[in-house]
Amino acid sequence: MSRSFCALTAAITGAVQLSTLIFLTSFGLNFICLAAQQLSETWKAGDLMVRHRWCELVIKHKYEPGYRDIERFLREDQAMGVYLYGELMVNEDAKQQELARKCFAAAQEHMDASSAKVVAEMLF
Repeated sequence: MSRSFCALTAAITGAVQLSTLIFLTSFGLNFICLAAQQLSETWKAGDLMVRHRWCELVIKHKYEPGYRDIERFLREDQAMGVYLYGELMVNEDAKQQELARKCFAAAQEHMDASSAKVVAEMLF
């Protein structure tokens, strides 16, 4: 198989996964929790946009078993993680705010200075 075919296949798969996640949100929290139990680590470790959307759903629905996925995302995908820090703080949920501060404390020394400054201003 050619590289371009493989890249196209990966892009289509990511788009389908993202569309599926967006569709699942329309069914509400109970369905999200049920679907989350069915998601494999391989699937959640897929496309960056899919993982980001998954973290947004975890935050929106305060799905605590998914908080480890947020920690992982904030550790491994710092460039897109800045937005998630804001989402964690906006909800004014004590557990989510604590999670944001914990993740930032662990990651800030590995972040570029401008991102770290933006996140610090959101958290403190």
